[in-house]
Amino acid sequence: MAITGIGSGVAAAVQAQTNMQNHLDTLSRQLGTGQKAAVYSDLGAQAGVTVGLDAQLSAINGYSQTNTTVSTTLSIEQAALTQIASVGNTVQQAAEQPAAFTLNNNGQTSVQAAAATQLDQILSTLNTQSGDNYLFSGSAVNQPSVATTADILNGNGAQAGLTQVISERNQADLGANGLGRLVIPPVVGSTVSMNEDVAGSPFGFKLAGVTSSLTGATVTQPTGSPSTLTVALGSNPNDGDSIQFTLTLPDQTTQTISLQATSAASPGSDQFAIGATPAATAANLQAALTTAVGNLAQTALPAASAVAAADNFFSSNPPQRVAGPPFNTATALQNGTPADTVFWYTGESGATPARQTATALVGPDQTISYGMRASEQAISSLVANVAVLAATSYSPGNANASASYSALTQSVASNLSGQQGTQTIDDIEADLANAQVTAKNAQDVNQQTQSTLTDMLQGINGVSQAQIGAQILSLQNALQASYSTSVRLAGLSLVNYLGATTG
Repeated sequence: MAITGIGSGVAAAVQAQTNMQNHLDTLSRQLGTGQKAAVYSDLGAQAGVTVGLDAQLSAINGYSQTNTTVSTTLSIEQAALTQIASVGNTVQQAAEQPAAFTLNNNGQTSVQAAAATQLDQILSTLNTQSGDNYLFSGSAVNQPSVATTADILNGNGAQAGLTQVISERNQADLGANGLGRLVIPPVVGSTVSMNEDVAGSPFGFKLAGVTSSLTGATVTQPTGSPSTLTVALGSNPNDGDSIQFTLTLPDQTTQTISLQATSAASPGSDQFAIGATPAATAANLQAALTTAVGNLAQTALPAASAVAAADNFFSSNPPQRVAGPPFNTATALQNGTPADTVFWYTGESGATPARQTATALVGPDQTISYGMRASEQAISSLVANVAVLAATSYSPGNANASASYSALTQSVASNLSGQQGTQTIDDIEADLANAQVTAKNAQDVNQQTQSTLTDMLQGINGVSQAQIGAQILSLQNALQASYSTSVRLAGLSLVNYLGATTG
């Protein structure tokens, strides 16, 4: 009869325990991770499929993270645009119904003083950041979008700000003779004429047309270079006959001067006396026209000049300013340079459309565009019209100041109401809203795809937590019993064993 040694039994028990411990470790890992295998190779034929599914899931997770970040940025952008539009509406309402023309120590009304504060609010909003990125800088997300309010209005050292640019433009538009760059020469015979001073000049009034009901008069519409119109009186007009001269201002608005013939001994405002002869009447018409143009040059022209200067400063890149000095005889605009002019927009200015300066892949083949520039037309126009109120001031002794201020507020209110065919803040908000909808739809698809891929991976590499728990409990019991048996076997010797069997 063969007798198996005790040592061999102990060795077998130890090996069994080792196997059970390894199995227990595997089950514990599976319980902790929820996965059958720690490495792809343990999955056998399913390894390749799992690798592909994991890669797809990782990509979808990346899209979802990007989507979350971009959605946050879009919300911040919308809030910023809403704030800017709200401030613009406040300025518009104040300009539509300005308070009494009372000047403070700076030569400004309360509406203008408020506009300076409101401009600062707009510019601060345009420097809004999401994380470390400036939202209104185009692709140059690491640099501020706009300069400071103080620099923009007042300049910085040798760099001219808006106030100086407006002053220079006003001199250029008014001209040396105070008639808005128009020339009204003495009457020749019975013919009155009026012409622009320099062909091609962007400054001052431009002749747009003349309409006459003067009996016996022959008018010639603006023609030639520089443009000239004439009114030839073949006979004296009748009492009450009138003539209208239409002028285009620097901001492209128009003003009409209407003069009426009168037989009264003392002609009233916007009237001219009918003389004894057509020549005498023409001289009276020429004098009345000169006075009317001069009045318009002191009221509507400064307002239009300021608006045009602000438009050149904010809407042009580089900013445009009068080529001078001297300014009152200047005939052209020139580009400002960083050495002599404040550049209000400090972000990126490229040919790429603003929205496309920031793009994100938020799903497979799903890209959204959400970039912005402070220099976009809707924004720069709003800034320009608020800034022109903040930058202008009036002398208390100027009899025409109130009328000029009224013309300025009317122009600002009209411009802030939006011009047909031009970009508005609403247009930008609509672009971003479309991007938000696209991001939301992409996120919904991403979540559905994540769920599907997760289920597929669970089917291949997943485990039942309850089943694993039961197996661990059973294995722990078996392992404990095995350890107990091993301890008893380890305490036996052959003598003890024989004594035990023969006793």
